Amino acid sequence: MNTNAKKTVVVGATEKSGRYANLAAYSLLRHGHNIELLGLKEGQIEGHPIHVGHPALEDIDTVTMYIGPQNQPPLYNYIKSLKPRRVIFNPGAENPEFERLLQAEGVEPIQACTLVMLSIGTY
Repeated sequence: MNTNAKKTVVVGATEKSGRYANLAAYSLLRHGHNIELLGLKEGQIEGHPIHVGHPALEDIDTVTMYIGPQNQPPLYNYIKSLKPRRVIFNPGAENPEFERLLQAEGVEPIQACTLVMLSIGTY
């Protein structure tokens, strides 16, 4: 793992195998990416803690969303405060309102699937 690499925050992280956020965390690690995990319940994935609330995180390059648009508004200001380069809205997480807010802050919103992007080399 590259310790200088910028990080990806997986929003909606869970220890439950088979959930897309869990699969994405493992896939990001397999592809050599540094990750931070944000979920509803504390836990861990491959030794990485799942944070709850609004932890202080630095050097965030990408936020990948695995929560539905109805659950995103409480996170708007927090995610903007991380100053990511981009936010990936995975299928089911698309949110035109939040995408507009991010664009106004200079953050690139992307409607895509993190797992597909990793598998085809476009991440």
